Amino acid sequence: MEKLRDLVRGGDLVVAPLVLNPMMARMAAAAGFKAGYLSGGSLGWYKCVTEANITLPEMAQVCVDIRAAIDLPIVLDAGGGWGDPVHMHRTVALSQSAGFAAIEIEDQVLPRRVEHHLGREHLVPIEFMVERVKECVAARTDPNMLIIARSNAVRPYGLDDALRRGEAFHKAGADMLFIWSRNAEELRKIGERLPPPLMMFAPADGFHGFPLSKAELAQLGYRLAASSGSALAAIVKAVRQNYEALAKGEIDPLLGKGGVEPEMKAAQRTTGLDELVAIEKRTMKD
Repeated sequence: MEKLRDLVRGGDLVVAPLVLNPMMARMAAAAGFKAGYLSGGSLGWYKCVTEANITLPEMAQVCVDIRAAIDLPIVLDAGGGWGDPVHMHRTVALSQSAGFAAIEIEDQVLPRRVEHHLGREHLVPIEFMVERVKECVAARTDPNMLIIARSNAVRPYGLDDALRRGEAFHKAGADMLFIWSRNAEELRKIGERLPPPLMMFAPADGFHGFPLSKAELAQLGYRLAASSGSALAAIVKAVRQNYEALAKGEIDPLLGKGGVEPEMKAAQRTTGLDELVAIEKRTMKD
């Protein structure tokens, strides 16, 4: 597959859906996506601990498992990078070794606060985050891995402060900037002020009906849009409905009558069962 660094050099917006395991990564590739996003937030919900308690080795292992199954570029949501500037060397080294195509570092205070998920941000000063970015760049030995510098400053300090942070992170050597906002007008101002390539979160409901099209966002300099939670929401709804139907003795409303077997067959195809059975037939005598 094409490297993420090469993809973002193009003129299109690369959409990277949430992937939490090899099956999701293979399904994303089958749907036509060229990259995936390992969200700390969604992995935190998935493990019932929140992002504040997720560790770097846990996330690295997810990428190792995915990369063993499919050559899909994966973006790591590394939060605050698990430490001070000096710790960025370990963070980058382990991320590179795991095979991540990009690492996204935020200006969050560490240890992470759970109330981040309620919109209450605790951010480090610009100067401190600049040092984090510089040390990420210094630690990188794989020139293909992207260093993405993110700020959530829009919520506590406003757009002007966030833009100043973005400019400082760019000067510090970040390959891509990510100023968090889900507001179309703010995204427009960010694109007009900061140099490409830019990263953003895809709208929660997807791009249909969003005030800015993917083409318009690309013209503004956005090259990567991560969908961080919609797939998890879909999983939660589907599993909840299945459990409720099973408990009530009813037919699952999503699968419908007789729907389990064909979907299990689809899961087996995604896993590569036919290829594995073929190897056994070729190599085993009985």
